[in-house]
Amino acid sequence: MLPSNLTFIKEQLDSLESKMLAEVDKRSFLLKTLHPEQFHSARNLIHYLTLRKEEIRPLQNELHTLGLSSLASAESHIRRQIQAIQERIGMEYSPEQLEVCTYDFSKTILANKNIQLFGPKPGLDEPYIMVTFDVSFAENLDLIKNLLKKGMNVCRINCAHDDEKTWSKMILNLKKACQKTGLDCKIYMDLAGPKIRTQILNKGKDKGKVKIKLGQLIWLAYESGGFEKEDVVISPNEPGIIPFLKIGERVFIDDGIILGFVEKIKKGVAGIRITRISSSKSHIKKGKGINFPDTHLSIPSLTDYDKKCLPFICSQADLIGYSFVRTPEDITELHKLLQIQSQQPPKLILKIETHEAVKNLPHLLLEGMQQAAFGVMIARGDLAVEIGFERTGEIQEEILWICEAAHTPVVWATQVLESLNKSGMATRSEITDAGQAAQAECVMINKGEYTLEVLEAFRNIFHRSMAHKTKKRFIFRPLGIAAKFIDS
Repeated sequence: MLPSNLTFIKEQLDSLESKMLAEVDKRSFLLKTLHPEQFHSARNLIHYLTLRKEEIRPLQNELHTLGLSSLASAESHIRRQIQAIQERIGMEYSPEQLEVCTYDFSKTILANKNIQLFGPKPGLDEPYIMVTFDVSFAENLDLIKNLLKKGMNVCRINCAHDDEKTWSKMILNLKKACQKTGLDCKIYMDLAGPKIRTQILNKGKDKGKVKIKLGQLIWLAYESGGFEKEDVVISPNEPGIIPFLKIGERVFIDDGIILGFVEKIKKGVAGIRITRISSSKSHIKKGKGINFPDTHLSIPSLTDYDKKCLPFICSQADLIGYSFVRTPEDITELHKLLQIQSQQPPKLILKIETHEAVKNLPHLLLEGMQQAAFGVMIARGDLAVEIGFERTGEIQEEILWICEAAHTPVVWATQVLESLNKSGMATRSEITDAGQAAQAECVMINKGEYTLEVLEAFRNIFHRSMAHKTKKRFIFRPLGIAAKFIDS
């Protein structure tokens, strides 16, 4: 007879495995529609999500007490890990019952997808690094050569800026640099997406900015008529947004610097009460971003401008970033358009930057699995505004875990070593953040004055971090502190 704690563990693990199999069985038709290379990844994702629906902390404590795996670092092979624990406490499985997706099997799947997206690594212990290009890269061949030598594997071109002529110059210069250095570099192009920005209609229109104060009621409208001369009236540049707003919903302006709540709704007009201004300069400027995290907006993720960019992107890029993707239907639409343009279109990177995308992440991943390989970018700029800065750390971890379960490569983006990039001096907190970034398969570095120094610093941080942990699983290298004490 098993001791009571082992009986508890066995019953809990039996229940979890049964639920995993049942959830996969419920989705057997869906699994048949996916790319064959994604079959095991999809099953493991469903297994993992089944586990994470449950409260297993008491089980984890019992497992840890007995020196068994607590399941805390087994995202990529979760059912096989449960089976391994069961075997340790006496359960026997037939070969047919054993889960195929082991730790080593899942590592191989992810490594193959990394190569499909980002190319072969120059070394097993080297990170994939993506660098954002701007117009200056069209002329600066030496800088691109040096970036390649410092470890750049992917160049990023943001289609929200410049034009095809400028992008062509950047790409030509990159190809020259690759030829001269003998180093390869993938080309990633970001669709602009429906970025909602401010337009000033009334007071402050001529200056392009308007002063506001805490507690003030400002207006969102598409026309300036019907307001008093002193009223602050802001218009979203995208049509059809205001009718979807509801009283009590949040409105963020200028990357979250200004926060307000919808207080009044009239026909085609919404009154926003300003409750926070996180800046000494309390102005709303033209062209600043507006976010509506609580509002379900029925605007397309793919704009007419994005569609016009597709022929160029398909002819030049290896990877395409889908900005503000929200639903599986968004992915279906883009895949259809890409297939029209090319028999071998760029591979897709889903940019997770809205509250809706976070909620829909499992569905987005399963839709992405129609293709042999795709990736996910944690676009932390808009994402932090949408979900709240307080939750950003938690949510970016959850995205990493779920993508690990789906064997899907992740790009960690936005403000990586930003102070170092702008001023030449890193802050303490961003060094820690860069260490966290090492959990992702690829890290995106924005343009800056000190980009070469950033690449060198990040690789240094990456190597130090990887000596202590693989993904989020800590490993123990010999510690100098310990050796000095023991040998004294």
